[in-house]
Amino acid sequence: MNPGPEPPALAPDPALLDAVRARLARDSAAPTPAKVAAALRAERGVMGDAEVLSIVRLLRADLAGAGPLDPLLADPLITDILVNAPDQVWIEDGAGLRRLPEIRFPDTESVVRLAQRLAAQAGRRLDAAAPWVDARLPSGARLHAVLPPIAPEGACLSLRLTRRRVFTLAELVECGGVVPIGARLLRSLIASRAAFLICGGTGTGKTTLLSALLSLCAHDERLLLVEDSAELRPEHPHVVRLQTRPPNIEGSGGVDLHHLVRQALRMRPDRLVVGEVRGKEVATMLAAFNTGHEGGTGTLHANAATDVPARIEALGCAAGLSRDAVHSQLAATRALVVHVVREPGGVRRVAEVCVLRRSGSGLVEAVPAVEFRPNGETVRHAGAADLTARIGVAWLGREPPPAG
Repeated sequence: MNPGPEPPALAPDPALLDAVRARLARDSAAPTPAKVAAALRAERGVMGDAEVLSIVRLLRADLAGAGPLDPLLADPLITDILVNAPDQVWIEDGAGLRRLPEIRFPDTESVVRLAQRLAAQAGRRLDAAAPWVDARLPSGARLHAVLPPIAPEGACLSLRLTRRRVFTLAELVECGGVVPIGARLLRSLIASRAAFLICGGTGTGKTTLLSALLSLCAHDERLLLVEDSAELRPEHPHVVRLQTRPPNIEGSGGVDLHHLVRQALRMRPDRLVVGEVRGKEVATMLAAFNTGHEGGTGTLHANAATDVPARIEALGCAAGLSRDAVHSQLAATRALVVHVVREPGGVRRVAEVCVLRRSGSGLVEAVPAVEFRPNGETVRHAGAADLTARIGVAWLGREPPPAG
C-alpha cells in the first residue's frame, strides 16, 4: 500500500498568513518567493533563513498553490483528492479511499479560497451567485467544488487527477487486473480491428485499460483521441488529440464531443477513440463504426455489460435517433464489450467480455462470451463462438471449459 505523502513540517500561523496576504494585496505584489519572504520578514521581523524558507513554502502553497494539497498533487499514485471539510481530506491511490488525518486546512475559509482560486484558473466563477463549478484545470485535472448553502456543512472540493504513467498490458496481468488468457484475448481483439467498448463504474480502471490496449496498436496506425480531458496516454508514435472546450463565463465558445467526433472523422483516423461516450456524440460514433472506420473504441459508464445496449439506447434517443435506429446501428457495428470491475479491496480487473447481437425482439442485447472470475477461473458462455468469429482467431491455445 502506498504510505502517502509526508505530512507538512508545520502549519502556517493563520494570523501571519492573513497579514502577509493583506500586505501583498496592498502592494499589488505577486506571491513570488522573494515577495512572500519580504512580506514575511516585514510582519514577523528577524527570522532565521531555514525558518523563512519553510514558512515561505507553506505560505506560497496557500497563496498560489494548492495549500495542504500540494504534496498530494505531486504523488503519481493518487488519482482522486476529496476534501469534505478542513480536517477531512481523502485520497484514492489504487488501494481504496482512505482519509489522511495529517493533511488539513486551517479553517473552512481556506477551503473556499482554494476552490475559488482553482476555478479562476479554469476561467470559471465560484461564489454565492454560482455556488458550484465543474471544470477542467490547465493541468488536465478535473475540478468539482460546491459552496454553502448548497453544501450546508461547508465547502466540498473534488479533484480527479490524470495518471502520469501508462501501464502495459503485461503489468496489468502482473498486478492481477487481467488474467493471462484474457490478455491474449485482448491482444487478438486489437489485432482484429474489431470495434469495442470498455464499460464499468466510476474508478474501475476503464481509461487505464484502454490506454494499455491502444499502446498495442500497430505503429503505422493513426489514432484520433477525442476527450473531455486528456486522460488517455497510449504509448504510440502517432496520436492526435482533440479536446473539448467549456463555454466561457458568458456561456459562449464551448466545443463539445459531438462536434469533435465529426471533425475527427475528417482527419483520416485509422482508429477513432472517444474517451467517454456520454452524450449525443454517440450517434456520430455509431455511424462511423458502420462506415468503414474499423477498430473504433471508447469507454462507457455502466454497472454491467448487459446494461450497455440500454445505455446506448438512452444516449442515442436523446441525440434524436429513434429506438429502432439506435439498435439497428448498434447491431451493425458488431462491437464487443469489455467490462471492468473494482473489487472491495481496491483491485481493478477485467471481469468479462460480451458480444452485442440482436435478440428475438429485434433489440440488441449483450451476450456474455467469456467470464474471468476473481479466483482466476475462466468460463466460456453462450457468446464465445461469436466472439471467436469476430476476432478471427481460435482461443490462442486451449479453450476454457463451457459454463456448467
